Amino acid sequence: MDITIHASFLPQDDPDAALAFYRDTLGFEVRNDVGYGGMRWITVGPADQPGTSIVLHPPGVDPGITDDERRIIVEMMAKGTYGGIILATKDLDGTFERLQAGDADVVQEPTEQPYGIRDCAVRDPAGNMIRIQQLR
Repeated sequence: MDITIHASFLPQDDPDAALAFYRDTLGFEVRNDVGYGGMRWITVGPADQPGTSIVLHPPGVDPGITDDERRIIVEMMAKGTYGGIILATKDLDGTFERLQAGDADVVQEPTEQPYGIRDCAVRDPAGNMIRIQQLR
């Protein structure tokens, strides 16, 4: 079986702030920026990985989501408990310095974890947890 990860989805409630974080701070390229009904879906990804993307989407717009569910999503985003992703880099310390310079919301500085991974954690402007691991 030949399966790859093509795209993952993270909610964003401020398209301009999300774009600044993923493009300017993380250095991802913008692959698509689509507006519809006053909302925006922004697709970004690493320039050297054209087949892997993150779609930054408005929260709670999926068909079938109730107003109560939409409210809960917004509350969870505000607490930073709704969305997240794990990224990896060969230069964790350099990446962390770039995140700090870009005023990222630092959750954890680079740390050796007891399970054998060295990583750091930040939150994007929507509150999504972004963990970045050191590649071996």
